[in-house]
Amino acid sequence: MPTDSEHALSCQTPSSRPAAAAVQKDLPQLPWDDDKLKEECGIFGVFGVTDAASFVALGLHALQHRGQEAGGIVCHDPEHGFNSTRRFGLVRDNFTSQSVIDGLPGPISIGHVRYSTAGSKGATQIRDVQPFFGEFAMGGAAIAHNGNITNADALRRELIERGSIFQSNSDSECIIHLMARSLQKGIPERMEDALRRVEGAFSVVAMTDTQLIGVRDPLGVRPLVLGKVADGWALSSETCALDIIGAEFVREIEPGEMVVITEKGLESRFPFRRKSPRFCIFEHVYFSRPDSLIGGRSVYETRRQIGVELAREAPMDADLVCPVPDSGTPAAIGYSQESGIPYAMGIIRNQYMGRTFIEPTEQIRNMGVRLKLNVNRALIQGKRVILVDDSVVRGTTSRKIKEMILDAGAAEVHFRIASPPTAWPCFYGVDTPNREKLLAATMSEDEMRDHLGVDSLKFISLDGLYRAVGAVEGRNDKCPQYCDACFSGEYPVAPSDMIEKGFELKAAE
Repeated sequence: MPTDSEHALSCQTPSSRPAAAAVQKDLPQLPWDDDKLKEECGIFGVFGVTDAASFVALGLHALQHRGQEAGGIVCHDPEHGFNSTRRFGLVRDNFTSQSVIDGLPGPISIGHVRYSTAGSKGATQIRDVQPFFGEFAMGGAAIAHNGNITNADALRRELIERGSIFQSNSDSECIIHLMARSLQKGIPERMEDALRRVEGAFSVVAMTDTQLIGVRDPLGVRPLVLGKVADGWALSSETCALDIIGAEFVREIEPGEMVVITEKGLESRFPFRRKSPRFCIFEHVYFSRPDSLIGGRSVYETRRQIGVELAREAPMDADLVCPVPDSGTPAAIGYSQESGIPYAMGIIRNQYMGRTFIEPTEQIRNMGVRLKLNVNRALIQGKRVILVDDSVVRGTTSRKIKEMILDAGAAEVHFRIASPPTAWPCFYGVDTPNREKLLAATMSEDEMRDHLGVDSLKFISLDGLYRAVGAVEGRNDKCPQYCDACFSGEYPVAPSDMIEKGFELKAAE
């Protein structure tokens, strides 16, 4: 059953739904060398194949863009039982050696790559790395979670008062403890029980010694897809990870659906009350890989169409359209095609720049963008340049890129942004700066233009973004088709922990 706060914000009763938007003050900051929003994690699971962990390692490698901080794999083998490995760093550095895979035998396995939001960001311990494992009366179970639980603080207090002992700082561990306290007999039923208590966003993959389980929250905020591999099955955050293991994409797990996969096949359940879906629209803009599919449509094609809409809404007479690599590339192609202005690689990305390449001293902090990006000076000099990027968060990177373009001799610099102004924090599994650090939260578009020091700055409208992702009539303001809280300030699930801490909600218009 939905919680009271979920019911109050349901699209079924738009007149009673507050336009909830919390002012956030204590979320962790982005890395010194980056100014992009970061997805919290990626999840992957395989059932019914020999050496399932090797498939999971490959799947996690394809999902590495969703989390680079740490990763983990759990597997089960009838002879050896449950085994797991959790490590900091990239999949390629931790899960590709034969000795590691040999230590993870069995036909069932799940995995997780992490970029933390909830928990001790910047001081993560190995105990915070998923998947989490619990031993229940009916056997062991492991769980990996993508998203964020917005009532995790309240749940943790309640569970601790009732005797639960937490081993991590992760909000996801609440699910394991809620399962432990359930009176249901089976693991899937206990998971249903637990997830009914959870608010926020979740896509979950879980496993027992005989089952692979996948679940999406009733609004379907975070993604989860189903694939068929040989005689087995796969669950993944994105379709691109199915491609790498040679799996056939079957379908998306529906919002509010639980699938339970056993040797008998796949069973579909709907344990939650049906709601109007609110899939995260930023998956289309930035988070998902361009070679993935969302709603049966290529993410690349959607981003190209965003550029087309942007060119229609914000035309400019210029000499070149250049992407800010790599995320701005499809939109820049679409802008160029629609406007007729030549597309050019005016900025080149150093593909070998690691996150820990040099100790981040103050001098290196100032060089951070130049370590990653370099201007194609011969191409840019004397030109009027349109730079297309996916978003402006704090604006620090945008200012430095503008300076690099001008230093290379550009005559004019115009920014075109393939998303609306990001003015509100995300509470559903995205690492977001403090709201006051979001440029669009404190400045108008003209003020942002002056702050960045560019000749012009234009964002795609929210209606334009909706049209680009396939909503022909634009945004339905009474019941939006997507979660767009980072742009609109309208949260489909109340961030109850933040409200309890004293954060003020945006007044309904």
